[in-house]
Amino acid sequence: MPKQVKAPKAADAKKKAAPKKALVAKTKAAKAAKPKAKAKTKKVLASAPAETAQVISSEVVFDCKLFRVLHEKIVEPDGRENERDIIRHNGSVVILAIDSSKNKRDPYIVMERQYRHAANQYLWELPAGKLEAGEDAVAGAQRELSEETGYIAKKWKPLVEYFPSPGFVGESMKVFLAEGLVAGEAHPEADEEIELRLVKLSEVLKMIDKGLIMDGKTLSGVLLYARKTAGKRKK
Repeated sequence: MPKQVKAPKAADAKKKAAPKKALVAKTKAAKAAKPKAKAKTKKVLASAPAETAQVISSEVVFDCKLFRVLHEKIVEPDGRENERDIIRHNGSVVILAIDSSKNKRDPYIVMERQYRHAANQYLWELPAGKLEAGEDAVAGAQRELSEETGYIAKKWKPLVEYFPSPGFVGESMKVFLAEGLVAGEAHPEADEEIELRLVKLSEVLKMIDKGLIMDGKTLSGVLLYARKTAGKRKK
């Protein structure tokens, strides 16, 4: 006959269960002690240090119409000494010009196609241009839109400012939303050959999905605008 296995006594069962209960309690306590992701995110967003580097020396090694190249010896905010080659630039403005007169849910966007030698190809872009020294950003955006496209806009609103390549370029790009467009005559610069198009927002987004738009300022401006207006377009 097979041997009968005795049922464990209640006391033995309690002894075996005790370590498990202690482990579970310890695990719960450890989880409770960990900071929540939301609290950590709020802390990061709230802390935006304003420290800048101390410049020990600065030498202009190249200067042209568009920018200057400087070689600088600095002490960074964390105390480290470094040498940096920096391109200094007055900054640029970018114009997301919207024509919603025919369709508010899927407005037209003023787009440009032009050859960019640095990229070695034609690119689809938003109108943009360099600011003059001391020039007001809105005034610069209005000037660039009129010169490149002929359009003037009745309503202007800042959309975003960003640094396209902060590792070595000091240029910031200020993107403006321009609405209430009135057509006019364009006056591009002598070296600018611009093909102008009005393209629906939905089509521009499709072009982005297919990798047909590779210009950073256009990607940033259009995608941010699309995200901010997504709810309105669904209504």
